[in-house]
Amino acid sequence: MSDEKGMSEKKDMSEGKNMSDEQGMITGIDVPIVHKYNFTAGAAPTRFLAQVKKGKLTGGRCPKCSAVYIPPRGSCASCGVATEDEVELADKATVQSFTIVAIPIPNNPIQPPYIIANVVVDGANISFIHLMSECVNEDVHVGQRVQAVWKPPEEWDYAMDNIRYFKPIDEPDVPVEKIGKLPVTGWEG
Repeated sequence: MSDEKGMSEKKDMSEGKNMSDEQGMITGIDVPIVHKYNFTAGAAPTRFLAQVKKGKLTGGRCPKCSAVYIPPRGSCASCGVATEDEVELADKATVQSFTIVAIPIPNNPIQPPYIIANVVVDGANISFIHLMSECVNEDVHVGQRVQAVWKPPEEWDYAMDNIRYFKPIDEPDVPVEKIGKLPVTGWEG
């Protein structure tokens, strides 16, 4: 019986009939996605977020190679040792790389074009990604000096969006070879 059904299906297929021919080609579908998850920050990110809620940026320093990670990860990616030493950092930074976003992202309140940049905070050795604003997009460049623009303190929470964005400041550009090597005191040009 199933052989007969299978044969009839094959016969229909051999006659060139299939769903695509009857309904047209399917080019896309809308599918709602629900993604529920719990995030456990861990000790180093928890300390970092507690400081961000106070309007401070901190990093974790490696006791072996002295690299400073922001946000701290709890261990050095290069050496594999714990980064227990907490270092207070400035809210000034240098643009390490950037992109001009021109395509709208669904449900994103920020309308393109806008800049997303990897910034290296003074005193840190690696970058993190953040929004840039108060700038002409075409004028943004690697080595440009920027500073965090914070939300009002009463809106601060345990989140990086306490910093609304980074904006350009009137300081000399940092040469590419010096990015990620500045002291907490910043760039003197």
